[in-house]
Amino acid sequence: MPHNSLKPKRRYGYLIYILPFMLVYLVFTLWPILYGFYMSMHKWGITGPISFVGLHNYQYLLKDEMFWSSLGHSSLFVIISTPLMVVLALGTALLCNLNTRWKAFFRTGFFLPTVLSVTVVSYLGTYIFNPSIGLVNTLLRYVHILPQGSNIDWLGNTATAWLAITLVTLWWTVGTNMLLFLAALQDIPDSLYEAAALDGASPLQRFIYVTLPQLRPIMGVIIMLQIIASYKIFPQIYYMTKGGPNNTTKPIIQYIYEQGFMNDRLGYAVSMSIPLFIILLALALIQLRLRGRSEGGVQ
Repeated sequence: MPHNSLKPKRRYGYLIYILPFMLVYLVFTLWPILYGFYMSMHKWGITGPISFVGLHNYQYLLKDEMFWSSLGHSSLFVIISTPLMVVLALGTALLCNLNTRWKAFFRTGFFLPTVLSVTVVSYLGTYIFNPSIGLVNTLLRYVHILPQGSNIDWLGNTATAWLAITLVTLWWTVGTNMLLFLAALQDIPDSLYEAAALDGASPLQRFIYVTLPQLRPIMGVIIMLQIIASYKIFPQIYYMTKGGPNNTTKPIIQYIYEQGFMNDRLGYAVSMSIPLFIILLALALIQLRLRGRSEGGVQ
């Protein structure tokens, strides 16, 4: 009897251990989301009166061509950068995992750009792709791909601007995902490779049937993280192209920033962030669902 009477106390006592996390989650995650919905229902500026407008911001958003255009630009960058990032991060991780004397050099070289600030990275990107004195055009002229005296305005043309932004972003951020892949590669038991080798599997077959299945969980995480990071792209584009030429590289985060802080329309800016939040939440739920099915199938 005394033992049974202690069970509820023990059960509720466990709440003490999760209370700190719940408080942090409520204050820094759930409350900002709810408050964001509240702000989106108001005409809200940094200065001046705040007035309730209901769904007016959302109605205006549906007719705002620049909102849909900038959301499309961010989605385009996600489509371009995510596959390239996964392939490049996996390739660099495989290179860094080789048992050679250059292993430390490769790891340092691939990870080093991640410690740079976005300002430094953007400045380097602007200089490298400068049409007159940039490294890329200089090399192209040196190997006679470009005639002497001619230039490619990399950041002044929509297609080449996206190419430059993507290359700079990949160079800057690939090191983080490379480390995640590298940690997963080092966790794969050697016995799996030894068994595959005894069965006569070639190096390519061992990669396809041993390495890739073992990397599937971390690959799903990296894809999800990359999608979220790509949708949040803003500083390097702002520094390199200002969203040009003619707003053709302006991402959704830049447009939210301009409306909220340059045009003093915080309520409308928050209302634009809600669809982006819903998109990212839906993608995260889909990824978790697919991962759950995959793990269930393995079991």
